[in-house]
Amino acid sequence: MDLGGVAYTRNMEQAHTDSLISMSEIDDAVSRILRLKFEMGLFESPYVQPSRATEIIRSKEHNRLARKVAEESIVLLKNNANLLPLSKNIGSIAVIGPNADNLYNQLGDYTAPQPEEHIVTILEGIRNAVSPTTVIRYVKGCAVRDTTQSNIDEAVRAANASNAVVLVVGGSSARDFRTKYIETGAATVSSRENELIPDMESGEGYDRKSLTLLGHQEKLIESIAATGKPLIMVYIQGRPLNMNLADKKASALLTAWYPGEEGGNAVANVIFGDVNPSGRLPISVPRSTGQLPVYYSLGKSNDYVEGTSTPLYAFGYGLSYTAFEYGNLTISREGGNITVSCTVTNTGNTDGDEVVQLYLRDHVASVSVPPVLLKDFAKISLKKGESARVNFVLTPEQLAFFNTDLKRVVEPGEFTVMIGAASNDIRLKESFVY
Repeated sequence: MDLGGVAYTRNMEQAHTDSLISMSEIDDAVSRILRLKFEMGLFESPYVQPSRATEIIRSKEHNRLARKVAEESIVLLKNNANLLPLSKNIGSIAVIGPNADNLYNQLGDYTAPQPEEHIVTILEGIRNAVSPTTVIRYVKGCAVRDTTQSNIDEAVRAANASNAVVLVVGGSSARDFRTKYIETGAATVSSRENELIPDMESGEGYDRKSLTLLGHQEKLIESIAATGKPLIMVYIQGRPLNMNLADKKASALLTAWYPGEEGGNAVANVIFGDVNPSGRLPISVPRSTGQLPVYYSLGKSNDYVEGTSTPLYAFGYGLSYTAFEYGNLTISREGGNITVSCTVTNTGNTDGDEVVQLYLRDHVASVSVPPVLLKDFAKISLKKGESARVNFVLTPEQLAFFNTDLKRVVEPGEFTVMIGAASNDIRLKESFVY
């Protein structure tokens, strides 16, 4: 189905006149649409009932699910000296940054319309989480892209007066601070030309030549870090961004992606320890734009004459407030399937979730294959001190690849199984012959 386009309606009649398309072909296309409408009951009830939306959408269960999805997506990248979780009874906290209290920047492009009062920003989430006696000082500091508006000096004063700082930076798929939504859910700019530079730096039609934070965001990071206050940084983002400065300056670093309408509560729950972070990177974070391409299955490279070929943060990486130990790897075969098992133990002082990742290397193949591939993963919940056996079953399909005839084949040979907490954190390794 077309999404509001006019290409077909504008050109259909002329195409038929020019004998480019027959009436039977048009009838066939129309019949498919009518059949779908019939199956959906639209002939009997052709109009929606807007009043039903309040009965069906955004129930308490929906809100809980939105919060849970956001919580489990947050990736803790750095936590020096176990700064996190913070105490909810902290005396004062400065909440700073262009994405700290920005409704639409927590959402993605083509987001369904929703009332602003139902979106919880990170500032609001922190207010919901801390004790009534905690003093919260909020300053925006700067915009995502606009360099004509900033109050960095005020942000520095707020940081100096507080016990800790939560600095929320990153990007946006929203097209304006005051975004409006058309019926398709696409965001549209509501301001007059040149009145305001939109935050949007990601999404449809927004390619970039650099992955560096835009606007005055890096200046804001430098200025806040110079105060010496404990600095927790949160990225709101829809694409990989250069995190080198944050990695150097922040004591704790998280990425929340676009956390959605419950994102503020989710981020606060991680910062203050109601949720133990368990998200893992689905990307590799490069050290610079010039390092691209960089991904976990790239293999060894000696092409760079400066720096390193390893990413800043690797695919599958993510920290927890507890620690996990891996052991007792076994591999067995039954028919065409390979069963891989290991024991994971929570050796830390708090309950937590671990994402156990299985990577596979095919040592010899008739065509060039990636040196390592993620084949499976399992998320497990363990109480402190608890152990669990994790089992994976590798099927012939997972051992197969496309040969020169573009057919999926499994070739006999040696394979190495690697089990770990990330692509660069392999804890167990063993080979088998298939």
